[in-house]
Amino acid sequence: MNAIAKAIDAINEAFGRIIAPLIAIITLIVLFDIASRFLFGRPSDWAFDVTKMLFGAHFMLMAAYGLKHHAHVEVDVLKRLLSRRKQAVLDLLGYLIFFVPFIWMLITLGWSFFERAWSRGETTYGMVSIPVYPIKGVIVVAAILILLQAIAIVLRAIMQLREETSA
Repeated sequence: MNAIAKAIDAINEAFGRIIAPLIAIITLIVLFDIASRFLFGRPSDWAFDVTKMLFGAHFMLMAAYGLKHHAHVEVDVLKRLLSRRKQAVLDLLGYLIFFVPFIWMLITLGWSFFERAWSRGETTYGMVSIPVYPIKGVIVVAAILILLQAIAIVLRAIMQLREETSA
């Protein structure tokens, strides 16, 4: 179980490190658009749509990395007062009750959004028609990465329970 959790951690760590620099590309595009407004008196036709899509992709694809590094909001004021065993039980229950339905919905609806955008050749409404299906596909990829990280967390909680039981 520990090997599986470590493998999932490695996947999300690598993916996060690959995706993190995307914010620099987004910044460069925004700077280009600002310079375009200043120098030529009008913004580019594509920069707003591209930055919106790239920022959405960055945010979604970094979610699993954030979950791995505990960068998400977690109300652990009371949780810290519990024993490690009770913390593991709370993690298990929390993921089963709240996370599973949410991630199932995200994967199924995300796939429907992607599939519809792909089949219709959906594009943005701006001056430059940019395909929308890649960003909708990111929803599914991000959901799968988040699901994998949740599996690693659940496996660690199970290992914690086994360790506490055997001790």
